[in-house]
Amino acid sequence: MLKSNALLFIFITVTLDSIGLGIIIPVLPDLLKQVMNAGIGEAAKWGGILTASYAVTQFLFGPFLGSLSDKFGRRPVLLLGLVVLSIDYLIMGFANSIWILLIGRLLAGAAGSTFTIANAFVADVSPADKRAANFGMLGAAFGLGFILGPVIGGLLGDLGTRAPFFAAAALAMLNACYGYFVLPESLKPENRRDFSWRASNPLAGILMIRRFPALGWIFLSTFLYNIGHFVYPAIWSYWGVERFNWKPLDIGITLAVVGIGFAVVQGGLIRKIIPRFGETKTAIGSLLFTIVAMIFYGFASSSWLVYLTLPFAALGGMVGPAINGILSNAIPEDEQGMLQGVISGLTAIATIVSPLLLTQLFYRFSEKADGQLYLPGAPFLAASLLVILALLAFIVGVRKAGQVDSLQG
Repeated sequence: MLKSNALLFIFITVTLDSIGLGIIIPVLPDLLKQVMNAGIGEAAKWGGILTASYAVTQFLFGPFLGSLSDKFGRRPVLLLGLVVLSIDYLIMGFANSIWILLIGRLLAGAAGSTFTIANAFVADVSPADKRAANFGMLGAAFGLGFILGPVIGGLLGDLGTRAPFFAAAALAMLNACYGYFVLPESLKPENRRDFSWRASNPLAGILMIRRFPALGWIFLSTFLYNIGHFVYPAIWSYWGVERFNWKPLDIGITLAVVGIGFAVVQGGLIRKIIPRFGETKTAIGSLLFTIVAMIFYGFASSSWLVYLTLPFAALGGMVGPAINGILSNAIPEDEQGMLQGVISGLTAIATIVSPLLLTQLFYRFSEKADGQLYLPGAPFLAASLLVILALLAFIVGVRKAGQVDSLQG
């Protein structure tokens, strides 16, 4: 019963963390405009800086917190992270300057690596034959939270731009209190190890790419794709406000539909597509769907065109699993963990680069000034170019990696 309660708490933790991330997205454009007394372009530019700041501290502190949990246990690190997240949301809710918001995002990134600790907790308490299913449960929890979060944030946004932050703070603190009473320690004393600065090196995953020189082009493809794909969290809200005059609820609903689409494709459709067409053709087709969707978004002139494009974007959700499958099948079984470290490192760098690059483009092309091209969808067009480059790199990569048969078959 204790183990069941602990797993339930971890599921709730990941769901609430994901809700907390998604709940603030619909109101962030309005909050930044208020705090800075600026237009949507300036708000988007600083929104990109806030997002990148979150990604930087999460990248730096993720391995650090993991090493701390290896020494002191999962429970104290996880509960402390939830308390800090609650405080952070309060800071952002009361923020009256962009610098306080920036501090809040830095704190959130440092404390927001609880997903890493949650994975470690599940590995501790799950039998070998149940780990995959329980890891899948965490993925489902994250997806559920990101579907619910924007809708809740959009609804609360009608009460004021700061209401979602206070709600997120309450969720995190309630979860910490619940965990204090029901969460046991999962890491046995004999399995603990001394804290290691070497193991806490956030660049370790990136540096391991040298172990797989034959897969370099596919790694490049993954990196370029992720930079382009992260256009969604980077500018979706700002683009919707500027292009279609969306309100927080409109933003929340569209993001929820995006989340549902990706969940359907990744949780169901991909299980039928890959066995029929193979991983390589699935990845190529999914990259093409992504390119089409981003071009449509770039030139969309009404909300109904956005909804019409959403299925194409959802079909693009097969890229990551398909490419991960190709990479995983290309290396020995005893290097699978190292491979995931490389992929995680590349993804983390992409989450830093993408918002800085794409929000700057939005800022440049969302200003209505004489002699200046007005094209709020420019970040999506830039993202489509990045995905085209990712597609070309992928095709080169599968040929060099000896996957020609699967490409042609």
